[in-house]
Amino acid sequence: MNLRFQRVSLAMLLLALAGFAALNALAYRHARAMLHYAPGGARTEKPETLPSLAKLRVLLSGVNLPRPTDERPPAVLAPHARALAIDAPGGIRLSAWHAQNGEKAPLVIFFHGYSTEKTRLLREAQQIYAMGASVMLVDFRGSGGSSESYATLGMREAEDVAAAVRFARKHLPHGAPAIILYGQSMGSAAILRAIHTHGVQPDGVILESVFDSMLGTIRNRFAAMGLPAFPAAELLVFWGGRQFGFNGFAHNPVDYARALKCPALFLHGADDPRATLAEGRRVFEAAPAPKRFVAFDHVGHESYAARHPEPWRAAVRAFLAPFLPPPAE
Repeated sequence: MNLRFQRVSLAMLLLALAGFAALNALAYRHARAMLHYAPGGARTEKPETLPSLAKLRVLLSGVNLPRPTDERPPAVLAPHARALAIDAPGGIRLSAWHAQNGEKAPLVIFFHGYSTEKTRLLREAQQIYAMGASVMLVDFRGSGGSSESYATLGMREAEDVAAAVRFARKHLPHGAPAIILYGQSMGSAAILRAIHTHGVQPDGVILESVFDSMLGTIRNRFAAMGLPAFPAAELLVFWGGRQFGFNGFAHNPVDYARALKCPALFLHGADDPRATLAEGRRVFEAAPAPKRFVAFDHVGHESYAARHPEPWRAAVRAFLAPFLPPPAE
């Protein structure tokens, strides 16, 4: 009887170990698919829109995210806009567009979200340019015209933010009396990390749809699929960090926000499933004053300038007003 019990116990232990190994292998594959852009193929739809069979396929094989690109010229930003090439650490080359708006105009630098590229913020840049600011749209590494083919949800992208700010201060005509950083989702996380970790000192920040932690935003993706997040989210964060040599559990914008030393405008969708309103408020509460939080009703993880143009414009214009030159008489 004792021998039989030992055999059953050993079999159960081996089965559990095999299951744990399989789960880790699956998590490693998912993390790689999420953080490395595919060379082609159809992009996986948003998890909440997938039918049950498609969700099962995604669970087994991971998402397919083709490298985000856009072939339009800089002139879609402004008639005299020009393309820039910015060197970042590690031999990385970033692509950017710049449109100057006068010697006394502040410069607003835009940083896009995960699995998108610089033109995702084109509408916002055009509107802010019309307000009187100079603008610069930056492709993170892996996106648009930049080199590489991966994303790290703001961890490595913080180095790109620092590189773009250094370039702007050193190479752009007339410099800029003020530099404001505008981020969307991953871009917001990268801005906060650049300030906290890389010593970037902007004159102001505008942060859209910021998540409070890497683990939290991964958990939200499981919730969007109607699946339990534990322990899969934790394994994804672990293996994603291992693939790039960082601790994903320490990638927390809510902690980075405490290093802010400039005015901050937080913009958030009340119905955002990727970065919840509660998460955005936690980051806001961690940031020192002066600061303002604006929530947009009936909006998810999408452009507030497109969905609520007038409230968005009013909030942004009020924030930028102290930096903008007075209108010509």
